[in-house]
Amino acid sequence: QCRFIFPDNLLGISWVDSSWIPILNNGSVLDYFSERSNPFYDRTCNNEVVKMQRMTLDHLNQMVGVEYILLHAQEPILFIIRKQQRQSPTQVMPLADYYIIAGVIYQAPDLGSVINSRVLTAVHGIQSAFEEAMSYCRYHPSKGYWWHFKDEEEREKTKPKAKKKEEPSSIFQRQRVDALLLDLRQKFPPRFVQQKPGEKPVPVDQIKKEPEPVPETVKTEEKETVKNAQSAGAKGPPEKRMRLQ
Repeated sequence: QCRFIFPDNLLGISWVDSSWIPILNNGSVLDYFSERSNPFYDRTCNNEVVKMQRMTLDHLNQMVGVEYILLHAQEPILFIIRKQQRQSPTQVMPLADYYIIAGVIYQAPDLGSVINSRVLTAVHGIQSAFEEAMSYCRYHPSKGYWWHFKDEEEREKTKPKAKKKEEPSSIFQRQRVDALLLDLRQKFPPRFVQQKPGEKPVPVDQIKKEPEPVPETVKTEEKETVKNAQSAGAKGPPEKRMRLQ
């Protein structure tokens, strides 16, 4: 069973055959690795030649070419197999390492892949940090630059809002506001008037102006007579004078 993550890259491939897992040991691990369905195994290697000719693995030292050897074993969990290029009985050049954990075969990454992965991870983390920092930056022409963090918003929401005491307005402020409102009303007279609360506003032109009540005119003569009568009633009737004989 082979699970492909990146088909073009062997570092993203894992292979396992569950039927071999119970019998894996130092003597059978190379036979397990040389299965035909294993994508990591090169069928042109010297191990395949020795296997077809039914020779022992000791004959690999007398051959030249690609071969696979068991480098390290920790039964029954961990096995490390090395692919190497044999140039002479005493000189070999490592090509790749493979490790088997619980029957699953993986290719060990090379130093360049490890450094590349670590650098990409570090750059991604630094870029994410800069992007997050820029999201907290604020600017206003009058204030300049400042930092606005989300923790401050949550703290402000949790803090009880203190009620500001409303100071009474002064006489000068009230008179000034009234003067400004009167001036604005004279410059911009209202076009609609709401006669009663809840009713629809009506244009000023459609309102019928009621005739102003004419004040009762009292004749000046009647006023004078009334005043004289009141003054006479207050003083009383004139005294009778005695006649002289």
